[in-house]
Amino acid sequence: MEIEKLEKRNHYEEITEQIRGMITSGKLKVGDKLPSTKEMAERFGVGRSTMREALSALKAVGLIEIRQGGVCRVLRDQPLSEAAGALDALQLQGSTLLELLEARQSLESSNAAIAARKRTEADIEHLRSIVDQMQAAAGDDAEGERLDLAFHQGLALATHNSIIVQLFETIMLQTANAIRDVRRVEIYANRDIAEQLYREHSEILDAVVRGNPQQASDAMQVHLQHVENIVHKHVR
Repeated sequence: MEIEKLEKRNHYEEITEQIRGMITSGKLKVGDKLPSTKEMAERFGVGRSTMREALSALKAVGLIEIRQGGVCRVLRDQPLSEAAGALDALQLQGSTLLELLEARQSLESSNAAIAARKRTEADIEHLRSIVDQMQAAAGDDAEGERLDLAFHQGLALATHNSIIVQLFETIMLQTANAIRDVRRVEIYANRDIAEQLYREHSEILDAVVRGNPQQASDAMQVHLQHVENIVHKHVR
C-alpha cells in the first residue's frame, strides 16, 4: 500500500479517502487482504482506534469486509450507492432530524426516571441481559444496533405505561430509520465508541436497579447527548 502523508484534519476521514481511492482506482483489488490494523496504524502514524474508525467507515459503504480476528479484505471496487444515498438524505433532513433527537431525549429521560420507580425484577433481568450482550458485541454493527434498540425498548416497557411505549416506538422508529447508516458507521462498528456506549447503558441500568429516578434521567441525558453529538457531524 502506497500511503501519503496525512494533513492536519480529521485523520480517520483522510485515511478512509486514501484507502477508498486505492480500491476504486484498482491499486487494491477485490479479494486483496489489507495489512493488519496495527501495521496500517503505524504506516499512517495514527492510533489503532483511529485506524479502526477508518476501516469501519469503509465496511459501512461495502468496500471491505472485516472478519473475525480483524482480518480485512476488499469486498467490492465501488461503494454501495444505497449507503451513500442514505447519508446524503440524512444531511438534507437538517432541522427535522434534530427535532426528532430533541424529542427522543426528552421522552427517554422521562422513561428512565419512571422505569426507576416502576421496574420489576423481571424488567431488571431483561435489561441486564441486554447490557451483558452489548459488551460482547462491541464492534459488531448489526448486533450493536439490535441490542441498542432492545435496551431502549426494554426501558420503555419497564415504565408499565402503554402510552409511553407507543410514543417511544413512534419516535424511535423514525429516528432509527433516519440515522441508521450514521449509527452503523460512527457508533456500532467503532469498537471504542461501542464500548463507551456500553458503559453509558450500564450507568442507566445501575440507576434503574437502585430505583433512583434522577440519576437514571441524568444518565440517559448524558448518553443521548453523546449520540446527538455524533449525528451532528453529518447534519447540515
